[in-house]
This record gives sequence, C-alpha cells and structure tokens, in this order.
Amino acid sequence: MNFRIGMGYDVHQLSAERDLWLGGVLIPAEKGCLGHSDADVLLHAVCDALLGAANMRDIGFHFPNTSVEFKGADSKRLLAEVVRLIGTKGYKVGNVDATLSLEAPKINPHIPAMQKVLAPILGVDEDAVSIKATTNEKLGYVGRTEGANAWAVALIYK
Repeated sequence: MNFRIGMGYDVHQLSAERDLWLGGVLIPAEKGCLGHSDADVLLHAVCDALLGAANMRDIGFHFPNTSVEFKGADSKRLLAEVVRLIGTKGYKVGNVDATLSLEAPKINPHIPAMQKVLAPILGVDEDAVSIKATTNEKLGYVGRTEGANAWAVALIYK
C-alpha cells in the first residue's frame, strides 16, 4: 500500500461583515473570516494538506481568488473537488488531523457537527476526522481577534 502525508496551513483576517464558517458549519460569532470564498480557514487547510500529500500544488492553484467562479464559494464544494482530484491519481483519504487557532467564539461545542459534515465529503468515518481548537492566549493578531489560523495534516493512500 502506498501512503503519503501532507500538511496544510491557512490564515484569514476576521471581519464583522462576514459569517463565520468553520469545518463546513456556520458558527454564531461577532466576526467571520474574510476571503474570496466563504473563507472557511479550517477547510482550506485540509484542502492544502490533501493536495500536498498528492503533490498537486495548493488550493490557490486550483481555486484562484481571482476567479469569479469561486467568489463566495462554499468550501465544502472545494473540499469535495479536492477529494475528487486526489482520486484521479488513485488516492483515498485515510484520516485528517486539524487544529484551529481562534480567540473567540469557543469552538469545542461545534466539533462533532464539523466531523459529521466532513466525514462523508472525505469518504471516511467520523473517527478519522480529528479537529482541535485553541486560542492564542491573547497574543498576536489571533489574540487581538484580527484573524484565525488553521493547520491540517492528512494521510492519503492507494
């Protein structure tokens, strides 16, 4: 069996004019991520981890922020396309482990819903979708509630 591991990272500025989409779930919040699509920072990191594992460049290459086609796009659709793309090289998702860094709101209560949304898109059991959340202890742009980060690691296999 051929295994590969990829790592993804994404960052988005926060804005009071945007909804907060994380892990494919709309989270009640005062600020949301600013971006060309729905700016789901967590899903974008997962997309990059999967694409990196398959050596297929990154999310910006496949879904450029200059394209009208992806303006306001649902990141769940982008993730589904990434899973399809890695499938063209014969890969399937083994598991995903992701960490979100955001000062507010609290994310832990929403993690089961995120796992339930993401598992069928990734083609895995919910147990293969690990999502963790942390604050930045009020340090830096995350701590000042100016932005959010996400990291993801993905295992794919043939």
